[in-house]
Amino acid sequence: MPKRFSTVRGREFGDGLRTAIANTGMTSRAIAEVVGWQEAKISDLVNGKGGATELELALLLGACRTPPAERDHLLSLFPHANAKGWWQEHGACAPISPRTLVEHERLAKKLFSWQTMLLHGMLQIPEYTRAVITACANVSDDEVEERVAARVLRQEALRNRMKAVFYIPESVLVNPVGGPEVIREQLAHLGKLATRPNVVVRIVSLTAGAHAGMAGSFDMLTFDRYEDVVFLESENSSLIIEAPEPVKAYGRIVEGLGQVALNAEQSKELIKKLLM
Repeated sequence: MPKRFSTVRGREFGDGLRTAIANTGMTSRAIAEVVGWQEAKISDLVNGKGGATELELALLLGACRTPPAERDHLLSLFPHANAKGWWQEHGACAPISPRTLVEHERLAKKLFSWQTMLLHGMLQIPEYTRAVITACANVSDDEVEERVAARVLRQEALRNRMKAVFYIPESVLVNPVGGPEVIREQLAHLGKLATRPNVVVRIVSLTAGAHAGMAGSFDMLTFDRYEDVVFLESENSSLIIEAPEPVKAYGRIVEGLGQVALNAEQSKELIKKLLM
């Protein structure tokens, strides 16, 4: 089998190019004839073997009638497709649907999450999400509902049986995001999710003191066929960490959180107590 891209950028480029070709309704052989290539050259480009210049890629995307925004995105990925690590700038705020993160959540075998200020998007009910997004300083009112819907779609990864371990500060659970009724519904939803066989909720108590997770939020994703990655998100940028040693460092943070967090059963009991 052809060698596939092993980096996050490479996989996104390969998948995007494959989609651009598929959207033509033509076979790769037919597209190759249009641009005057051997079919193997397209296969090599899609699968990470190189063999084409940026100008040749632009010619191929033009033949595929790729929409301008997608064309520019793929051209921006191409020169860095084999480089590990990726800092993405998003402008005023994060995109409505963070393409790279969403795709990797879909493919992941396991997720370890530590969010210090709010519940992970996969755990949120729409009302909680709406309250969070409405409070964002850089999100326009006309984007709110679209962003809520996009976050709901991200929860499909949990329904696809991805194993997920969510470490949650107790302070997040007592913060009345959206008001008393919303946070009550949110806690009830969280309690239900915690009963799923593929979801583990572990709460870090207010009494835990200093611990390994105090440096900040992150998501760590593991895969069957790819190396582990870590995603860090801020207001208007995100960092994808792929290099083995930095990723292992976050693995040690996960281990440290596991040492101070309540176990799954204790966490379920605390959620029930907060609902009383």
